[in-house]
Amino acid sequence: MIGRGLKWMFLLTGAMVGAGYASGREIWQFFGEESVAAIILFSALFAISSMVILKLSIQKGAENYVSVLQTLLGVRLAKFYDLLIILYLFTTTGIMISGGGATLETFEFPYWLGVFFMCLFLVVLFIWDIDGLTTVNNILTPALIVALIAILILFQISSDGGFVLEWGAQSNWPSALMFMGLNLLPIVAVLAAIAPKVQTEGEIWIATVGSGLVLGGVSYLYNQSLLVVADDILLYEIPLFSILSTYPSILVLAMTLLLFTAIYTTAAINILGLMSRFRRILKGPGWVLALMIILPLLPMTVFGFSTLVGFLYPLYGVVNLYLLGAVLLYPFLNQQQLKLK
Repeated sequence: MIGRGLKWMFLLTGAMVGAGYASGREIWQFFGEESVAAIILFSALFAISSMVILKLSIQKGAENYVSVLQTLLGVRLAKFYDLLIILYLFTTTGIMISGGGATLETFEFPYWLGVFFMCLFLVVLFIWDIDGLTTVNNILTPALIVALIAILILFQISSDGGFVLEWGAQSNWPSALMFMGLNLLPIVAVLAAIAPKVQTEGEIWIATVGSGLVLGGVSYLYNQSLLVVADDILLYEIPLFSILSTYPSILVLAMTLLLFTAIYTTAAINILGLMSRFRRILKGPGWVLALMIILPLLPMTVFGFSTLVGFLYPLYGVVNLYLLGAVLLYPFLNQQQLKLK
């Protein structure tokens, strides 16, 4: 149970820790100063929302997220959010591919070469379909999280920033709602896809609460570190590199490779969500479906990583607030319906 629960936890965490998050771009976009309460609230919302969605997916015997949306929102509104999730998964996969190109630019590789390698690795991964994804993710995601935590703690110790909890100034707490709204769409898609494979209640608790705690802790460390280098962030396409700027080149190399793998696994998880949505329509090997998804996204990569994140992520965050409300209210409304019956 514990092993399987951790597997789902890392898959769920991996869906979050992609180009925007691992690079620090999402953290800086939504948090920043006066955000300790916002990060705690986000952590709680993530755990609760994930648990509601996963339990609902299991209860409905969902093969993909459509039946989950219909239960939460009704048939008509579910159609809108179905299209929105498809659009989100497509566009954020494009952002991940763009992030892969931006990451390898650190080594003075051409941007297009990083994009090419990202696409190639994604197609190759889906030769083994979901088993290949979970195997790779269970190795790469823990490695990234451990390395990221170690780097951030080391940075905090060596800087004057420190771990400061300023409870008197927490005006940024509403950003937790938008940040959670942004990340709700991939959660719905991923949890609905893995629901048929979850076997016990314990797996649900480990996956949802565990991922919420991990993401909350890493988000706090990351945000505190970015506050220290706030004046330099504009100079970097990827904010993480402003933290790493004073570190030895070998450490920068290692973190860059881990960042690339984080982007890679999140793009793969997005593709899994799209594949599960269209399995009944599109037939064929996983790698062929992955290629069909990736090719139309290549034109997006010309806009650049930070531009895409800065425009699309806040937009998705606002639009998804209604879905977030529906998820959080579902246990109470469902309980009331059961009483009426």
